[in-house]
Amino acid sequence: MKTHIDAQCSLDLVLEGTVYRNLSTARLVEKALERGEGHLASNGAFCATTGKFTGRSPKDKYVVEDPEIREQIDWGTVNRPMDPENFDRLFRRVRDHLRKRDVFIFDGFAGADTEYCLPIRVINELAWHNLFARQLFIRSSAEEPVVHEPRFTVVSAPSFQADPKRDGTRSETFIVISLKHRVILIGGTQYAGEMKKSVFSVMNYLLPEKGIFPMHCSANMGAGGDTALFFGLSGTGKTTLSADPARSLIGDDEHGWSDNGIFNIEGGCYAKCIGLSAEKEPQIWNAIRFGAVLENVVLDDERRPDYHDSSLTENTRAAYPVEHIPSAKVPGIGEHPEVIIFLTADAFGVLPPIAKLTPEQAMYHFLSGYTSKLAGTERGITQPEATFSACFGAPFLPRPAGVYAEMLGEKIHRHNVRVYMVNTGWSGGPYGEGERMELRYTRSMVRAALDGTLEEASFTPDPVFGIHVPDRCPEVPTEVLIPRNTWKDPEAYDAKARELARRFRKNFRRFSGVSDVIRNAGPRND
Repeated sequence: MKTHIDAQCSLDLVLEGTVYRNLSTARLVEKALERGEGHLASNGAFCATTGKFTGRSPKDKYVVEDPEIREQIDWGTVNRPMDPENFDRLFRRVRDHLRKRDVFIFDGFAGADTEYCLPIRVINELAWHNLFARQLFIRSSAEEPVVHEPRFTVVSAPSFQADPKRDGTRSETFIVISLKHRVILIGGTQYAGEMKKSVFSVMNYLLPEKGIFPMHCSANMGAGGDTALFFGLSGTGKTTLSADPARSLIGDDEHGWSDNGIFNIEGGCYAKCIGLSAEKEPQIWNAIRFGAVLENVVLDDERRPDYHDSSLTENTRAAYPVEHIPSAKVPGIGEHPEVIIFLTADAFGVLPPIAKLTPEQAMYHFLSGYTSKLAGTERGITQPEATFSACFGAPFLPRPAGVYAEMLGEKIHRHNVRVYMVNTGWSGGPYGEGERMELRYTRSMVRAALDGTLEEASFTPDPVFGIHVPDRCPEVPTEVLIPRNTWKDPEAYDAKARELARRFRKNFRRFSGVSDVIRNAGPRND
């Protein structure tokens, strides 16, 4: 029996295998186990491995270069162009590959604010991938009508491999976004995170057209309704620091900021769980139960997860619905934020653990997006590497960085937002010599920034970076606040700080049209 899948786009599918539509969590787990796609862990989570690729493949991501969108995309190493004819041919080949296979379909949404949400359809050949989609995106409520009209469709066929000579790809792996046809095409990789981040990339293209600022950040809310945002790349602490028992979690990774306030783009969380412990991160630990998906987590003979085993990858992950966090705010909507925190994992070990930024410094550091890529988050990354990722999310930005930076600047000024930078990276020396900043200290600093206690301190400009460092913070040793004081060799610190400052200045030269006020808000010259 043939099934016609109306994707509400100009590229539809005709499938001859069994089509499983919108299965419940329990039925998807049953199917995944029945098909031998993974194991049930002792805590009830479904555990799968992703084979060769245990992280994103950014060099295999493409945007179809259709004339309608050509002038709006920031083409380059992030947004690699694909010829429309190559995409059409590749889509037909994937369609033929799926025609006689069983597939799983999830219908849901991206965007918790119903005024701005994007109806999506996700088509998978793996049951556990469909479970991942069900838990990471926003699910329909029982009260909503059955009819679902997707405005974007994700087609994920991990067992299909591209032929670079025929398909115009770099390798057998591909993640292709067609904005014209409203399709995301994924193949050659089982890493489920590609689906999540591709939808986020689409939202980063669509939302600015509506005057909404899309953000790679987590968000939470205090008892009084005060909202905070945490910007940062994967592994810098967005999920960990936003999962605070004293505050309500709005979302852990992707948000939009409209004239109404902020809203979560997702319906779930995607947490790194290497080294996870019940003592340090109890909310995440307890969220990993039946319905959650574990990626590349090693299980022992009794099917107990070993979160300290990195033999498969450092990038072990847990995906779970946001409702698994007891304090979650559902739907994920909040007021305009009062505080913004930029998270950076400084592998040089020279940035202060917390500093206050002027609006101009906030713009400078948002455009710079300095952090370290942590092991396993991308193919080929085996240890922390210093990098600059514009807007703390360059891999997911189709438009030029200046578009998003201007939106942030306007929001900061309009809503009088306090901005801080928090270094969750190394202290006492660079990676390999110093130690990772203690989580308990970072939590105390973040808490003081959010409740206003930090404003009672005296602030001194850092002699190299110019950002304003407090002289005290509750529950944090004073010497920790000044990074130079934590190094055994202060002169070695000075040299490393100057080296990082030069990297900042070199990176910022690529931004044209930036005002001198913002450009001069960066590190000082030697």
